[in-house]
Amino acid sequence: MPNPTELLNRRYGVDAVNADVSWNDSLNTLLSHRSIRAYLADPLPSGTLEILVAAAQSASTSSNLQTWSVVAVEDTNRKEKLSQLAKNQAHIRQCPLFLVWLADLARLTHIAESRGLPHEALDYLEMFLMATIDAALAAQNATVAAESLGLGTVYIGAMRNHPEEVASLLNLPPHVFAVFGLCVGYPDPSVAAAIKPRLPQSSVLHRETYRLAEQDEAIAHYNDVMKAFYSAQQMNIPGDWTEHSVKRVASAESLSGRDRLGEALKNLGFPLR
Repeated sequence: MPNPTELLNRRYGVDAVNADVSWNDSLNTLLSHRSIRAYLADPLPSGTLEILVAAAQSASTSSNLQTWSVVAVEDTNRKEKLSQLAKNQAHIRQCPLFLVWLADLARLTHIAESRGLPHEALDYLEMFLMATIDAALAAQNATVAAESLGLGTVYIGAMRNHPEEVASLLNLPPHVFAVFGLCVGYPDPSVAAAIKPRLPQSSVLHRETYRLAEQDEAIAHYNDVMKAFYSAQQMNIPGDWTEHSVKRVASAESLSGRDRLGEALKNLGFPLR
């Protein structure tokens, strides 16, 4: 098991953080996170899904409205179809459990209408944003719980590439949107997966006020760290982190179909006023 200093160094790619805190298992799990894209076919122990959902429901939720839901997908054919909608990512097919996290305003719509009460506020962007945040908080709790159990995970943002098709496949009613997916399963030990370095804290941690220009040095350093990481992992990624990232935001085409997300959300019942 890596020691705290080693985990911090892996997270930042250098000997960068000195922390005079009492280390614990929660910190160990959080700092050990890595994306797993190769899974064994081994089934999960009975009750694992329910424990993950309990962890998810223990996350904070705005005003206790609980504006999220999750669809657990274990059926081979359905995972195959979801994989095809997500650029044919093989790990969606491999993992024994695929969780699709939902921004869910249908439940509040339903209970308001069942009592003949107004629900105009649900049509506003604020409520959609709240539901999306709720789903993300819940999913991250479930992710930490899964990793604490020795499982691997990876988020699948490509659920947003074809929102209407995903909604049809999962039988989602109006006012429900698949925010992202999450693969869950036992990592295949034959496929190495390393802790990916993140930006230095000096580029993301601002004390009192935000400072943009002062991030240049930290970003330049991170470019070097990531080039070394790509090389060590034998990843065929040209250029540095800055070049790679800017390509992802260069044009509407870079969004892999998500440039029409506003239209798709309206088709799914979100007016976004």
